[in-house]
Amino acid sequence: MRRVLRDQSLTLVMFGLFAIFLGAQSLTGFRVYNADRVQMNEPEIPFSRYLRSGHFVEATFENWESEFLQMGAYVLLTAFLIQRGSAESRDPDKDKDSDQEDEPVTSKSPWVVRHGGLSLKIYENSLPIALLAIFAVSFVLHAWGGAKVYSEEQLAQGGHAYSTWGFLHTSQFWFQSFQNWQSEFLAVGSLVVLSIFLRQRGSPESKPVAAPHKKTGA
Repeated sequence: MRRVLRDQSLTLVMFGLFAIFLGAQSLTGFRVYNADRVQMNEPEIPFSRYLRSGHFVEATFENWESEFLQMGAYVLLTAFLIQRGSAESRDPDKDKDSDQEDEPVTSKSPWVVRHGGLSLKIYENSLPIALLAIFAVSFVLHAWGGAKVYSEEQLAQGGHAYSTWGFLHTSQFWFQSFQNWQSEFLAVGSLVVLSIFLRQRGSPESKPVAAPHKKTGA
């Protein structure tokens, strides 16, 4: 058990922090939402109903959307683009398939690799496919939750309700998306550039401390 915890510690800590912060978000969001309803002379709602509300869904998936867009795009772009000296880039002086060639197919390789064919072609690109698929689902849920919240605001001001499709055509939806997307790509771009010059001993996201700045790849 101790070895399992050690071997899975990064995943356990990351998902543990995710659960803690999602719980904190839901509780604080619940209080904010009910406070807003009281100000509008509307009755408070129970926590179970809040978790199905547009306020919670929009706030959650608006952020998931930008995170998975960033990660999916990053994984895909690093397969083709180079930044010399960055720990986040493959070495421009090596063939891009050389890392694959250095890892021979064995009996312990994934079944799909040993099988080959079309399934292997899909598997070779499965990571960005999965990340961008989660982005697409999050995009739709952000639009659905956002439409509910936006409709509540518009109805309170004497306007009309919006469908999910209608909300997609508003500046409000795209403002929410773009303000998150730009920050995600700024963060990734900063990591790419800063890893040229800065180090973190022991991290696979960093080059060795004594590595020259021009060394590319971890």
